[in-house]
Amino acid sequence: MDANLATEGAGGARETTRRLVGLPAVELAARVRRGDVSAVEVVRAHLAHITAVEARVGAYRVLRAEAALAEAAEVDARADRSRLPLAGVPVAVKDNVAVAGEATTDGTALAGAPATTDHPVVARLRAAGAVVVGITRVPELCVFATTDGPGTVSRNPWDTALSPAGSSGGSAAAVASGGVPLAHGNDGLGSLRLPAAACGLVTLKPGRGTVPSLLGADSWSGMAENGALATTVADLALAHAVLADGAATEPPDDDATPLTVALSTATPVPGSRPDAEGRAALEAVAARLTAMGHTVVHRDPPVPLSAGLAVLARWFAGAADDAEHRGLDPRSLQPRTRAHARLGRWVRRAGLLRPADAERFRSRVAGWFAGSAATADPGVDVLLTPVVTGPPLAARPWHERGWLANVTANARWAPWVSAWNLAGLPALVLPAGLRSTGTPLAVQLVGPPGAETRLLWLAAELERHGPWRRHAPVFDPAAGS
Repeated sequence: MDANLATEGAGGARETTRRLVGLPAVELAARVRRGDVSAVEVVRAHLAHITAVEARVGAYRVLRAEAALAEAAEVDARADRSRLPLAGVPVAVKDNVAVAGEATTDGTALAGAPATTDHPVVARLRAAGAVVVGITRVPELCVFATTDGPGTVSRNPWDTALSPAGSSGGSAAAVASGGVPLAHGNDGLGSLRLPAAACGLVTLKPGRGTVPSLLGADSWSGMAENGALATTVADLALAHAVLADGAATEPPDDDATPLTVALSTATPVPGSRPDAEGRAALEAVAARLTAMGHTVVHRDPPVPLSAGLAVLARWFAGAADDAEHRGLDPRSLQPRTRAHARLGRWVRRAGLLRPADAERFRSRVAGWFAGSAATADPGVDVLLTPVVTGPPLAARPWHERGWLANVTANARWAPWVSAWNLAGLPALVLPAGLRSTGTPLAVQLVGPPGAETRLLWLAAELERHGPWRRHAPVFDPAAGS
């Protein structure tokens, strides 16, 4: 046992919490594998921190304290503990995938019976040694870019007057406040990337078919993907490896060929542009890439208005399909969600969900990345864009506001994310400094099909050259909570 952790009594418990909470998942798992600390101690320490901060953040719908400690003891007893990539690592799971023994609500008033089996991504996390400490909050049917509902408003740990975004906002708040080093989330129109941008985290929306999706009725017509939120690229790479195939790999090395990076602020939403601080952060990252030996060019990807319309059709239909899939009476939905689902049913009847639209756009964008020998177009390796137009939306009961107010706020704030769901391409968001208010800035890296490793490698290189603060200051475990 680590001598620093082998203290006794209440003071010893506080010391254990201080020394364990806030460590990256990679380090926690290594300590548990070596036997320096037990999974039970790790989980108990994180549960204590969550208890101390949760009232101010509102990240969890369910905190699984007793069950998590029992599952941690099972990890300690596993014969293969020394080989588990996530041995004893506390994780949180978004409330729209099945966790055995827990009900899944998808943000609705209908909980249903506890699940008897885990969703495949939860099963992979547990097989790797992770311990699920809680189920995180989401907006109703995961439709909107803020996380709130009747009786609760989840808050951004960097500024509790702001939203942690959505729909994986509860998961992002759980990580940014130090309660867990990793959290599961998913992304149908930026639902991983927007919370990461709002809460100063790093995340990867995998490309189509890389990680099992199986979300709701049809994963929003194939646009939604499962992934993870983390505070370091090494943790994200580890989580992605587990989610992608159940086996961990080392983070990408730094011995790669210099890349050609396209810088673009173009968006299909007319009039949308990053604010001055967001633009400065984007340009600073571009300058850092150049200094690291990469080539940055100004080039816009082909994202026509038709792609935006195809995204909207799938967004509307996703609400209608998932409500039906869960057996919900439309009258039981919040007014904003009810209106959204009504439009979705109309979209279905009108035949506006055309799979060919998505495939045509995917092919066009993949061709833009690849370039063309016939036209002497060398193509690009990675696309660099903003994520949002400005600071996060306010933390407020958005579910009490009308549909138009919600949709307008969402579209104006986050116009750079949804195209890559339609195309099924990998997209990564990472921190890029702080605003003058002290809240995080972020940028997005997008790659062609199969570029997950490339994006993780480039993000790790950026992290080495410009490390970021891993937790919100007030909730930083190193500073006390």
